[in-house]
Amino acid sequence: MLQRYREQSRFSDPGRFGELLDELPDDVAGLMAVVRNVVVHYRAAGIAFEGARLAEIDSRWASRMLALDQERFPGPLAEPRPQAQRVVGCCRDFTLLTIAALRRRGVPARSRVGFSPYFADDWNYDHVVAEFWNGTRWVLADAQLDPADHPFNTADLPQFITAAQAWTAHRRGLIDADRYGVDPALPFHGHQFLLDSVLLEVAHRHGDEALLWDQWGAITDRTADELAELLLAADRGDAGSARTLAKRYETDPSLHLTNRVHCMSPSGFDGWVSI
Repeated sequence: MLQRYREQSRFSDPGRFGELLDELPDDVAGLMAVVRNVVVHYRAAGIAFEGARLAEIDSRWASRMLALDQERFPGPLAEPRPQAQRVVGCCRDFTLLTIAALRRRGVPARSRVGFSPYFADDWNYDHVVAEFWNGTRWVLADAQLDPADHPFNTADLPQFITAAQAWTAHRRGLIDADRYGVDPALPFHGHQFLLDSVLLEVAHRHGDEALLWDQWGAITDRTADELAELLLAADRGDAGSARTLAKRYETDPSLHLTNRVHCMSPSGFDGWVSI
């Protein structure tokens, strides 16, 4: 099962820029520091990006992100870039470049979709982090975070709420779903948001690291219950559940991401696109 996570996906494949990733530090913390030098968050940085710059958040592929970077800063990724000139992205993009670099090194790595309990006391922001196999266990790492700003190890997160965990807790009445979403001031939260997040988590786990605002397929409450149960069991080390989940995702046309999605981007784009 680990081998599949060593292989690049169609989204994480760096293409002709692979050698740039080879130059990154071997330690995960150092590698993520370089990723932060390449990507700037479209909201969290406090910079008002507009037009073509804001549209960079729809760069689906690591190769596209690296191409944008190299157009501005030809050369090693570790050379300092002004924050405002970095590639505009979100948590998914910090994660995508991180797992691309790890997979390039033969390290099993995958993208995990869920919610962060460490950005605010009363809100769980939707979030994407990297997960890599350190030889004995899966380790969660958040490339978006500067370690200097947090009291915990960002290369070995002590806390993260997966979409499956949040959905299951919601269904059991243990959490308030309306405190899980994009932002308290925006309408993207609650039951439907958690439901959609489960499908997104399944896709990312299986190498379809879609944009967070991509929509496809159809998922019901019952289906989300089943998928969440398989996700949680797989995370506990149940190989049978992991295989069942993979087969379900690959063979169910209502779940599997193919080559067409409805993109509802913060850039203002809203339409169907081929990928």
